[in-house]
Amino acid sequence: MKLQQLLSYTRKAIEDYQMIDEGDKIAIGISGGKDSLTLLYALHGLKRFYPKKFDIIAVTVDLGFEGFDLTPIHQLCEQLEVPYKVIHSEIGKIIFDERKETNPCSLCAKMRKGALNQAVKEMGCNKVAYAHHKDDIVETMMLSLIFEGRFYSFSPKTYLDRMDLTVIRPMMYVLEADVIGFQHKYDLPTVKNPCFADGHTKREYAKQLVRSINQENPGAKERMFSAIINQDLPGWPKRAFPYKKGRRPSIGDLKG
Repeated sequence: MKLQQLLSYTRKAIEDYQMIDEGDKIAIGISGGKDSLTLLYALHGLKRFYPKKFDIIAVTVDLGFEGFDLTPIHQLCEQLEVPYKVIHSEIGKIIFDERKETNPCSLCAKMRKGALNQAVKEMGCNKVAYAHHKDDIVETMMLSLIFEGRFYSFSPKTYLDRMDLTVIRPMMYVLEADVIGFQHKYDLPTVKNPCFADGHTKREYAKQLVRSINQENPGAKERMFSAIINQDLPGWPKRAFPYKKGRRPSIGDLKG
């Protein structure tokens, strides 16, 4: 995937769900993985020509694991001229050493998001962007069906009233396969996740399940995604434009 294609997908999502307003200061959650670095490129590129002016800052929550070297991320942000802030924490120690969690992902995500949201509010940000893509939305729905017994996935835009902060997910129309292609094409300086549970989670199980279903039934993943965004799910904002199943935004979508 080329940068122009990424910008096209991102802009369509932003405009479909009115994710960005004039004067926004948006914190981009940077884990160091391919998804968050792709989002950094997307919002950095979009910022140059989008009709509504906004600012961005990259932010990483350091969970306190040894060997988590963020030097490549610092260098990339310097290259892009994007401010970069690292929030140091002991979340990893609390979860694995003190609480000895056997299923740590949910608590870790909650603590990490809490630390991130508090920090970005102190920085004067009114929005935070997460790098969830189309596959994440489908996999979350699958997890909800299997383990919670409900049809649900996270919203493209969520207002957190307690924090007076809005969460946006501009990469919701981007396939993970396209992110991988973007990573290789632009040689993204990814940093390996040092968490002990990485790759051994329920989300990884859902990922493999969706992949298997889609291989046996080509197009199933796209139909699942269409089912999600065409439902009136609680907390989901109304779409400004209809979603056309299978339509991949064109370079012409960048105009206007």
